[in-house]
Amino acid sequence: MNILTFDIEEWFHIKFDDGFNNEHVFESMPSRIHQNMEFIFEALDSTNQKATFFCLGWVGRKYPEIIKKINDYGYQIGSHSDIHELATKQSIDVFRKDVERSTKTLEDITGKPVTTYRSPAFSFTESNKWVFEILKEFNIEIDCSIFPASRDFGGFSECNIHEPAFLKYNNTVIKELPLNYASLLNKRIIYSGGGYFRFYPYWFLEKLYRQSNYSISYFHPRDFDPQQPKLTGLSKIRNFKGYYGLKNSKSKFNKLLQDFRFIDVEEANSIINWQNVPIIELN
Repeated sequence: MNILTFDIEEWFHIKFDDGFNNEHVFESMPSRIHQNMEFIFEALDSTNQKATFFCLGWVGRKYPEIIKKINDYGYQIGSHSDIHELATKQSIDVFRKDVERSTKTLEDITGKPVTTYRSPAFSFTESNKWVFEILKEFNIEIDCSIFPASRDFGGFSECNIHEPAFLKYNNTVIKELPLNYASLLNKRIIYSGGGYFRFYPYWFLEKLYRQSNYSISYFHPRDFDPQQPKLTGLSKIRNFKGYYGLKNSKSKFNKLLQDFRFIDVEEANSIINWQNVPIIELN
């Protein structure tokens, strides 16, 4: 089962400095999203692939035509939060308002319910497990935010799953499609999206994909844009992860679409035997 997803945001949304992630700052940044979305649409259309698009509410308000085009193509739309603020920086009330605003924005554009969610930078962790209760308040049925390893801004290494599962927190139960990983030298190797996909050579990626019974790939429009501006103030490792491999990313992605068949979250939900998946207690 190979699931394909995209996190629809601008090139500058990789920055999480205090004060950066607000709509006033975003207005001052040049846009790159339209040309990058056209590449994605053409790549999927030419290979007849499905995908789920996790979209920012901000993108919906700023560029409603992008959300409409995703919907017109028949792709599933989920929420990627409202303004791409880390969930670990948000209080319960702020997170609730963020989910509400993002889902309402997207639903008003498409006329369809939003039932899937992915947090910015996979920022669901041991410290904010209450997020699942909020998601259920807004009729989110499937979450795709668990990153089962350590990372800069999130990661939930204690939640040791890399296949579909139910997550249970207090009285809330939600379906989870976590990011997958491979085991190498007793370490968890993430490979199926973003900077990880750009870092590894294609022969290695192909091998890992073929060995896996379940993968969920994630990409951003900026992952295919070697001409994007460079943000200042990033750490050395963030700068490396953000910009390494952009030159060859389009060809690697096109090769991936030619070599593998992908489905979206909606189809995955319909074929998974949910009666046989584990229930992970988060209390």
